Amino acid sequence: MEKEDKKIKIQVPRFKEENGFYTTPERSRLMSKIKSKNTKPEIKLRKKLWSLGFRYRLHNKRLPGNPDIVLEKFKIVIFVDGEFWHGYNWHEKKLKIKTNRDFWIPKIERNMERDIENDFKIRTLGYKIFRFWEHSIKKDMDLCVNEIQRYIDELGN
Repeated sequence: MEKEDKKIKIQVPRFKEENGFYTTPERSRLMSKIKSKNTKPEIKLRKKLWSLGFRYRLHNKRLPGNPDIVLEKFKIVIFVDGEFWHGYNWHEKKLKIKTNRDFWIPKIERNMERDIENDFKIRTLGYKIFRFWEHSIKKDMDLCVNEIQRYIDELGN
């Protein structure tokens, strides 16, 4: 396998008017309200895990990618990924981006690339990774929790 640091990474241009990017004040206000931590699906999953007796740490900066939830006892990291930011169904979605395409397409593709890099680094540290889309938690959280529970049961703890 090719070394991670030798690979050419996707370059994302700065979002500036000088670079040809523009957004309306209304869109800018809406985008500023989007949270990267403590989203509703993330909180919902955390509450469910806590009610089942799982104890965890949040947003561990010592681990690559700053995982949303870390179950240190079981060496598990959990990410709750937003569909837009992490490229859910990307081949279809990227065709629908109408404005500032030269910014958003590399931005999302770099996020996806970074997710792969971080997953590799986390696995190297001996952790099991669970990545859930926000919509999966909203629609069928029990399925997500059962997946984690099944893995823990297989560990025999």
